[in-house]
Amino acid sequence: MEALFSSPEIWREFFETYYQHELNRLADAVISLDGVERSVYVDFLRDLAIFREGRLAEELLENPDRVISDASKGIEFAYNIHDVRLEKCQARFTNLPPTRRILIRDLRSEHVSKFISIEGIVRKVTEVRPKIVRAAYVCTSCGAEVMVEQDDNFLKQPYECKKCQSRQRFILLPEKSEKIDSQRIKIQEYPENLRGGEQPQTIDVFLEGDLTGRINPGDRVVVNGIVRARVRGLGGKKIPHMDIFIDGNSIEILQQEYEEFEITEEDKKKILELSEDPGIYSRIVGSIAPVIYGYETIKLAIALQLFGGVPKKLPDGTEIRGDIHILLVGDPGVAKSQMLRYVHRIAPRSVYTTGKGTTSAGLTATATRDEIDGRWTLEAGALVLADKGVALVDEIDKMRAEDRSALHEAMEQQTISVAKAGINAMLRSRCALLGAANPKYGRFDLFSPLVEQIDLSPTLLSRFDLIFVMTDEPDRERDKLLATHILDTHELGEKLEMMKNLASSEVKPTEIEMRKIEPSIEPELLRKYIAYAKRTVFPVLTSEAKERIIDFYIGLRDSSKNSSVTITARQLEALVRLAEASARLRLSDRVTSEDVDRVIEIFRRSLEQIALNPETGEIDIDYGFTGTSKTQRDRIFTIKKIVEDLEKSKEYPKGVPEEEILKRAEEKGIEYAKAKEALYKMKEMGELYSPRPNFFRVVHNY
Repeated sequence: MEALFSSPEIWREFFETYYQHELNRLADAVISLDGVERSVYVDFLRDLAIFREGRLAEELLENPDRVISDASKGIEFAYNIHDVRLEKCQARFTNLPPTRRILIRDLRSEHVSKFISIEGIVRKVTEVRPKIVRAAYVCTSCGAEVMVEQDDNFLKQPYECKKCQSRQRFILLPEKSEKIDSQRIKIQEYPENLRGGEQPQTIDVFLEGDLTGRINPGDRVVVNGIVRARVRGLGGKKIPHMDIFIDGNSIEILQQEYEEFEITEEDKKKILELSEDPGIYSRIVGSIAPVIYGYETIKLAIALQLFGGVPKKLPDGTEIRGDIHILLVGDPGVAKSQMLRYVHRIAPRSVYTTGKGTTSAGLTATATRDEIDGRWTLEAGALVLADKGVALVDEIDKMRAEDRSALHEAMEQQTISVAKAGINAMLRSRCALLGAANPKYGRFDLFSPLVEQIDLSPTLLSRFDLIFVMTDEPDRERDKLLATHILDTHELGEKLEMMKNLASSEVKPTEIEMRKIEPSIEPELLRKYIAYAKRTVFPVLTSEAKERIIDFYIGLRDSSKNSSVTITARQLEALVRLAEASARLRLSDRVTSEDVDRVIEIFRRSLEQIALNPETGEIDIDYGFTGTSKTQRDRIFTIKKIVEDLEKSKEYPKGVPEEEILKRAEEKGIEYAKAKEALYKMKEMGELYSPRPNFFRVVHNY
């Protein structure tokens, strides 16, 4: 076997050449006991790949155990002192070449004991616990202490006492054993990278030292480390098939909570310049799904959802959510799913799922038995993974009713209560929900109530701050613009693909073509803009804004002529959240009357789409969420009273004839057709039943 070029002396030269500043910072922190980080992070492509013609880089990839050990010793040698605290410092390597980034499903036997990187989403994180690396034992025969190196999942005992050669009983001394913090995380490959029919694969990653305690479920990460293999046991016997895991050396976080988003001074300068732009609202709307034509109001509402309102905690402990929930309902082919997919790409933190294949456990959390120590642990579902982000649920109407019930607590209280396998826990799900649903009968009928057209309960519908209906109605002028936009997008896509394959200058798209689908703000900058706004801006209502909201609320409540409920306190809270998001979007700490006017316009459009009573032409929130308006309820009570009174008379002991009921209803001012519609609706609702055709009786609940 060829001797390795790597040695502690060579690494000492490398660190003194490229990382002198990091070494000084590390020495100060360690010797002064300031901080817990004891690592030097080495950029593989920038520094290691060019040092000594890349020989160290090559050896790291092929013989990582020996090379990482040499590198860590090289840190100690660089100080020319011997300090036990510096012996525990680690060399960690980041920014590996793309050829070493392996998909989890592509890990093979050839990768065992090699240095690679994998990318995925953190699915599960265990607690940080001490792990013994050198166990101290005392011999019961002579009292001598024996140290045993540990390198496996099972604790090793001494073979014999070095002093008295006794092989009798040894007692572990935990307080004298050398320990290190340890944690295990489970990484799952990205769902969007799967081909049809594939299940997302996972792998365990073991973290030690200052890598522990930094990762949360839902973070998108790149893990750099050594592939290990361990023999599996089955029924007390070992089998030849092995399990693989990653011994983590470093972690690069790609997508995390907005509080932890790294924003440089240059980024901050760009963000502040953007916020001063008078057209910032239209620019952000133009950056949300630019390939989708139109729907400016919906895109503005989604922009406000991304920025969110301000969560509040009252003195009595009550919490008021700041996250905004939006539901898109509409005809097939109006780009609902594509809208969700685009938000998934630009939100600082998001989780995408579809209702068809989602269970309540997949949405909330499930209890699983740990493969290593046998303990029950909670594995986070989509809503927990999206904590402090956006949860995107496509085809939300296709979920089973018992699975959808899990959404109620998550949307309003923003918690998920779990009582499984002896675990009683309350998990946080502080996320905004963007859902999409299709009508039951294929196309949306603007003249029928919303609740009758989608399979969602009124209680769930009422938890959405905004509901938009996306219809596909023929309109010659709009259809021409839409067709032109789609064809131009396809032509541009073909040109970009040809540029990629042929590198030909003849097929380069024009500036006008690029402007059609290019976002107004780069997605990466927009993500940082959102994270910066949510982290630093907490707007409060000005007195003018409060007055404007109160006037709108009271005006809408007073506008009804027949005492129908036009708006409730739940919608009032939604208005406040949206107004705060409007101020936050331009990085303002004050909600002005202009913000309120902007969200009132969005709010009116939503209400007019879902809660406009076709009989009266007025907004009736009950009609939108329950399918029964105030006038219909009055009609139903009147007809039920007619049937009850006629039943009590001795004239109709076996049921009241339909014609007699309709005749009495007309006498009370109810139109014949409306009375007949109400009669059969009552039968459908279980208020009445027919003992024989065209006869009705009241259902009594005793």
